[in-house]
Amino acid sequence: MPSLKHKLQNGDACLTGTVCTIPSATVTQAIAASGADLVIIDLEHGAVDYASAHAMIAATAGTDCAPLIRIAENDTAQVKRVLDLGAEGIVFPLIQTANDATNAVASLRYPPRGTRGFGPFIAQSRWQSSLPTYQPDIEDQLVCCLLIETVEATANIDEICAVEGVDFIVLASFDLSTALGVSGQFDHPDFLAAQEKIEKAALNAGLPMCGIALNKEQADVLIAKGYRMLGGFDILWLRQKAAELSGWATG
Repeated sequence: MPSLKHKLQNGDACLTGTVCTIPSATVTQAIAASGADLVIIDLEHGAVDYASAHAMIAATAGTDCAPLIRIAENDTAQVKRVLDLGAEGIVFPLIQTANDATNAVASLRYPPRGTRGFGPFIAQSRWQSSLPTYQPDIEDQLVCCLLIETVEATANIDEICAVEGVDFIVLASFDLSTALGVSGQFDHPDFLAAQEKIEKAALNAGLPMCGIALNKEQADVLIAKGYRMLGGFDILWLRQKAAELSGWATG
């Protein structure tokens, strides 16, 4: 099966993924089996701990779904620990500058190319590798995703998108709109201007973008604008479907 890195670098197909905030291998397994290209296991805002994260990574086995981890901050110790659980990549929050992006890329790689400490005792099994061969087998398959969610990141977006080793970016709409002082107002001129600037920079750099689509209409808009990935949230899918059932009962 092709790696997520390969999918991002080759072809124009739109990929799909779900942010997993529920600490459940069962939920992750169902999402992976649905045909999703990736899951993002959320250690920033979700209820997931490290033991749950390991089980959730393992739950993607036998599918074509890549397990990524969203860490709480751009910190080499957090990156090292979740990569050593077998994650296929990292989603980095609160990237502000090109230097932040450069440090993120470096944390995925071992010296002399980067800053990662060696200890993939668990990860070698997830990748069906071994300690001696883990680095050459795996290092260049790891995926670097950046969350663009602040005013500072928007101002520096051209430089951020130019950093070698970044694989895709996510426009975090709620975070960015909140940072702009117009939380949830996705039709506000300030948000639309920032969104357009980010989209233009990514397209000019040939960098895949991910946006959130919770219905078909939102998905169609993103695809028409050139987004290469659609994302959702496990907890929002669950609540949405449960609300539909309640609606059926009340007519």
